[in-house]
Amino acid sequence: MRLIHSVAEMALARSEVERPLGLVPTMGALHEGHLSLVRRARSENASVVVTIFVNPTQFGPSEDLAAYPRDPDRDLALLEAEGADVVFMPPPKEVYPAGYDTWVSVERTSEPLEGASRPGHFLGVATVVCKLFNMVRPDRAYFGQKDAQQLQVIRRLNSDLNFDVKINAMPTVREPDGLAMSSRNAYLSPDQRRAAPVVYAALQAAQELYADGARQASAVREAMQRVLASEPLAQPEYVSIADPGTLAELELIDGPALASLAVRIGTTRLIDNVVLGTDERSLP
Repeated sequence: MRLIHSVAEMALARSEVERPLGLVPTMGALHEGHLSLVRRARSENASVVVTIFVNPTQFGPSEDLAAYPRDPDRDLALLEAEGADVVFMPPPKEVYPAGYDTWVSVERTSEPLEGASRPGHFLGVATVVCKLFNMVRPDRAYFGQKDAQQLQVIRRLNSDLNFDVKINAMPTVREPDGLAMSSRNAYLSPDQRRAAPVVYAALQAAQELYADGARQASAVREAMQRVLASEPLAQPEYVSIADPGTLAELELIDGPALASLAVRIGTTRLIDNVVLGTDERSLP
């Protein structure tokens, strides 16, 4: 496994590896969700590049950039065991050198949900993904369905900017009690961790109501909110039933629908989603 820190080294490496080339972008602190992406990439490509970069431009001024979990030695050991060919771990000055002044904005897809709660977040996400696509030049790139809006932002920029990268999504990987795996779960205290499965329980309530024939989106949202209200530590930021492609809120569920939510438990912000009416792997 080759460890690379500079853009120049990455340009050389991409010219030397066998094609097709799969890319798995991460911010490190790897868990089973990340590793499932690496395994999928390994099974579909001759070469796999994993990036580890805690992207400062997607963190707001009150967010947890300095405290974001980092364990590069553990990450590298895990990636070597999974057969990654290259790990690209650039410092911020390689990605955003002095004088950097160019940004990528995916307008409508970035506006609701996470975009409304975290202004500027998707400007940072879209910009760094474009830069990684240009640095690595992958044939395929792999992302998790847990960050559903991020996935749609990336699909849109990939199409609009003609990158011609095949975007592959993988289902959310969960703990035994349903909590979606996330590097931020490490922030939860024992009491908060016991409360955290209420997030997935709210999504399960949406699935159950949909399976019973409910098609009024307001009724499904209310059912999710009732479940969250049963947990005193849970502070919802939003509860959404939206079109999975446009992320526009629905009144009537007459096709696939994305049930998603953001909930604070203590100072930790958890997001999760499920797809109603179809397999999430078949989303546009």
